[in-house]
Amino acid sequence: MICGIVAAEATALLGAAAWYGFQLASGAPVMSFWGAIFTLGLLLAFASWLYAVAVFLFRGFRWPRAGALVAQLFVLTIGFPTLTGGFPAAGAAMLIPAATAIVLLFDKRVIRFASRAASAPPAL
Repeated sequence: MICGIVAAEATALLGAAAWYGFQLASGAPVMSFWGAIFTLGLLLAFASWLYAVAVFLFRGFRWPRAGALVAQLFVLTIGFPTLTGGFPAAGAAMLIPAATAIVLLFDKRVIRFASRAASAPPAL
C-alpha cells in the first residue's frame, strides 16, 4: 500500500510537470525562462526519484523508507498551507496520503518487510 501511495504521488508530480511544461510551451508569462526550465527539471527529477523509491520499497529494500519519509514531510510542508490558504480539497488531497504513508512507514510489518540490505559487491 505504501508503494502505491508513493507511486501515486510521483504520478501527480509527473502530471504537474506535464501541465507546467505545457504552460511554458504555450507562452505563459514567466519572470525567468531559464528559471522555469530549472523548475520543470526539478519536478521531473523529483518524480523520477519518487518512482525509484516506490520500486525499491516494493522490492523490500531498507533505504527507500528514509526517502519516502522525507518526501512525505515535504508534502506535509506544502499541504498545510494549501489547506489553510483557501484550497481545502487540494490540501486534503496532499495531507491524507502523506499522513497515511508516514503511519505505514513505522508499521512493524513494513519495517520487517523493508529490512533487506543491498547485496555485497562481487569479489574479484
